[in-house]
Amino acid sequence: MSVSARRRLSGSHAFRLTTLALSLQAASAAMAQEQAPAAVHHELPAVTVKGTANESPTGPVSGFVAKQAVTATKTDTPIIETPQSITVITRDRIELTGAQTVAQAVGYTAGVTTAGFANDNRTDSIKIRGTDSTQYLDGLLNAVGFYNNTRPDPYALERIEVLKGPSGMLYGQGAVGGVVNLVSKRPQAEAYREIGVSFGNYNRKQIQADLTGPLDADGKWLYRFVAMARDSDASVDYVKDNRYFIAPSLTYRPNADTSFTILANFQRDDSGSMIGFFPWRGTLIENPAGAIPQSFFVSEPDFDRYRAQQHAIGYQFSHRFNDTFEVRQNLRYSHSTVDYRSIYTTGFTGATHGWVPGSDTLLRRIVYMNQPTLNQFAVDTQGQAKFSTGAVRHTLLTGIDYQHSDATGRTNSNGTAAPINVFNPVYGNYVAPTTFRGLDPAKQIQTGVYMQDQLEWNKWLLMLGLRYDWSRASQDNTPSASRDDNELTKRFGLMYRSDLGLNPYVSYSESFQGQAGFNIDGTAFKPLRGKQWEVGVKYQPLGKNMTLTAALFDMREENRKVAGVVNGLPGTVQVGEARTRGAELEALVSLGRLDLIAAYTFLNAKVIEGSAAEQGKRLASIPTNTASLWANYRFALFDIPGFLAGAGVRYNGPSTDGTGNNRVGGFTVFDAVIAYDRGPVRVSLNVNNLTGKQYVYSCIARGDCFFGTQRSIIGNVTYRF
Repeated sequence: MSVSARRRLSGSHAFRLTTLALSLQAASAAMAQEQAPAAVHHELPAVTVKGTANESPTGPVSGFVAKQAVTATKTDTPIIETPQSITVITRDRIELTGAQTVAQAVGYTAGVTTAGFANDNRTDSIKIRGTDSTQYLDGLLNAVGFYNNTRPDPYALERIEVLKGPSGMLYGQGAVGGVVNLVSKRPQAEAYREIGVSFGNYNRKQIQADLTGPLDADGKWLYRFVAMARDSDASVDYVKDNRYFIAPSLTYRPNADTSFTILANFQRDDSGSMIGFFPWRGTLIENPAGAIPQSFFVSEPDFDRYRAQQHAIGYQFSHRFNDTFEVRQNLRYSHSTVDYRSIYTTGFTGATHGWVPGSDTLLRRIVYMNQPTLNQFAVDTQGQAKFSTGAVRHTLLTGIDYQHSDATGRTNSNGTAAPINVFNPVYGNYVAPTTFRGLDPAKQIQTGVYMQDQLEWNKWLLMLGLRYDWSRASQDNTPSASRDDNELTKRFGLMYRSDLGLNPYVSYSESFQGQAGFNIDGTAFKPLRGKQWEVGVKYQPLGKNMTLTAALFDMREENRKVAGVVNGLPGTVQVGEARTRGAELEALVSLGRLDLIAAYTFLNAKVIEGSAAEQGKRLASIPTNTASLWANYRFALFDIPGFLAGAGVRYNGPSTDGTGNNRVGGFTVFDAVIAYDRGPVRVSLNVNNLTGKQYVYSCIARGDCFFGTQRSIIGNVTYRF
């Protein structure tokens, strides 16, 4: 049984029943000793299924199968009754698959791929259904722009929810691919404490702690304290992977109808350049002098860094007046600073593509330095009413949200670096920047009002939603980067809820995302607009802790900027359109000793209106077929229960650079885990990229390619008390 499963069952009525059953087993001399472990594990799923009615959409889940999710509707709605695809990655799943980043945690999810920079430590770039996604934390926008804040650590998260497809009706402007909502660990009524250490390759050393429980006898005050410190190198020479964070939280719950939780987070990352923007030749294409090593560091050890620091504080409040009315408000303020210094490959134009002309060993380099500061405020206020009109039951949600971000900073104006020998690097031949220029202060403001009604009649479920946004983005001294976008977005879904747990549905959703700049005729660029039709079926067998989902979809992104001619002059026009048609299959299972994930995705993602180079071509770095399978099994060894072994396989099919050239072959990567979990002790060993496969993850038309992640080996020892 997993760490989380032990914690979540403890103290509950179901757990007391299970404990009693186990005690009786131990007392029975007639029971064969080797049968006890099997009996333990076969009893647990039934207990878990009985408890799902009280599952919180933000709380712990035992196993891989969550029943509730808040991201898709902003209400506490069962996933099986949500007419749009959503996948929840639970805490148990994060732990057992050994995910060390958010991007790794979503790696076994249908429809999801990491973006082109696979081995990137600056951000978690995640694509859903072939295009970009937007990251949220506890329902509020978390990532603004690029490379200006820290990456959330999976250890601080209770779950990750992936909502697939346009989500403008609930969240305002954002990427057409959907939403990745990270749910923080928060105080629990049942006391639980753990402290752990981990070690791994690349000189990894880490200590972490997670403490929660009531502060008073009545349970009105609850606390949680999550912390981690890591000192580590990385798979690229001279690069660190150090991190420190604490995440304290406090809940005041005076009664069953009112809850107020303060969430804080303080994090510091100290790392460097993991990707060197290496040219096609030497990565994808054969180089006469040899391939560029995956561990090669193209920057300078005493200059390079990616140091990010973030402080955030906010709250989540809810109050239920009666069985009909409830109000909620989520709020967060964050301040982050980044010191980003790198020297990377340049000169992709022309035939040499990054190499010094006439050389197969020397790469050209450029100095880059950026030091942004980001202040961000977000608040979402909701009112919910549950009532009936005749035979129709309603869950009516109305809300208003507001987001405001300010970014300032500076960047370098000079600095040079000599070419470097890939196979015999000599560092120190560079000139650091000595002059800087301020980044033009940039603001992004959005106010949105929305209304959603979830109607139930007999076995039919209908969801209708409308939202209107006033958004403004401005950059001082740069009029072409300023814009005002006022948009109406819509959404509806229809589902039939059968007695067999087999629920077919159809849905439609929209999104928008502002684009900076003006056309050559002075017309401001229109926002990117997305829309999606989806049909599917969700199946949850009665009495089984498993879900099976299948979906077909047609998703489009309009108003893409492409090169064209305006009034006889060359310029940029908005006639571009990308279309992704596809299918997804996903199974999540937690039955007794077995946990299983199975996913398959087919994507036909192409540009149907665009420039001559990309017209009719597949979107860059997006494979047609992806598939993954993970399974872990609990067993007894030498009559000792508590052992677990698991393995996974991930397949990405071939992709191209977006112009139909530079085909990247498909690749298959294996992962594995072994663990012992009994009493207060858990010991585990995770290996990702088990065979140490070296592969190119993607290449882009600009001229550069990116390696996939190398093998990681991490051992953990956790003590619970």
